[in-house]
Amino acid sequence: MFDSLDSLNRAIVSCRACERLVRYREYIARVKVKRFKDWEYWAKPVPGFGDLNARLLIIGLAPAAHGANRTGRMFTGDSSGSWLIKALYETGFANKPTSISRDDGLILKDAYISAVLRCVPPDNKPSKSEVDNCMIYLMQEASMLKNVRIVLALGIIAFSTYCRMNGISGLRFGHGSSYAVRDRDGRMVTLLSSYHPSRQNTQTGRLSWSMWIEVFRRIRLMLDMLDGSEPKP
Repeated sequence: MFDSLDSLNRAIVSCRACERLVRYREYIARVKVKRFKDWEYWAKPVPGFGDLNARLLIIGLAPAAHGANRTGRMFTGDSSGSWLIKALYETGFANKPTSISRDDGLILKDAYISAVLRCVPPDNKPSKSEVDNCMIYLMQEASMLKNVRIVLALGIIAFSTYCRMNGISGLRFGHGSSYAVRDRDGRMVTLLSSYHPSRQNTQTGRLSWSMWIEVFRRIRLMLDMLDGSEPKP
């Protein structure tokens, strides 16, 4: 359907398939919040980003209202992004520990970040039809990332969507769960699941930093073993 990630991302950014999500993302951009009142919000669907040769694909839920919906880059400008990028930095997947704006110099190494939805849903609760509408983009994206060996699904919606789009059944979501699966293109990958680093999870203690960073240390070890290099400290 698309001949490159660039053409896919252009289609994503111009998408207006879900009327409810279009209205909401644009409403958020008009109303804003006090701390970002001087920002011009992105307020469009948000494409994935990262290393096109990545072996690690990270799938989140959707842009945050005042995070990626504002900045235009996944996991950028909010607390979830702070947790994710810090963990990627500490395990060698990013060149810096912060993610503030699209032009902040962040570079991902061997990792690519995407999401089930490209627009922010009210209350972070997408409808099934909205997930279905957007799933084609994730499917195309995953197929184009030819070197992916590990998929990290953040939250049960990301986990179940990845399974559904690849015709995988019978797997159970749980923090730290790991499965060897075959994707729709016939490639063997390791599917890992983790609680999403949302405020709801991190501030209640459901997801601690030690739990979170251990997921990325495990991924780093797995990839180091694949390429035969010495494990990184």
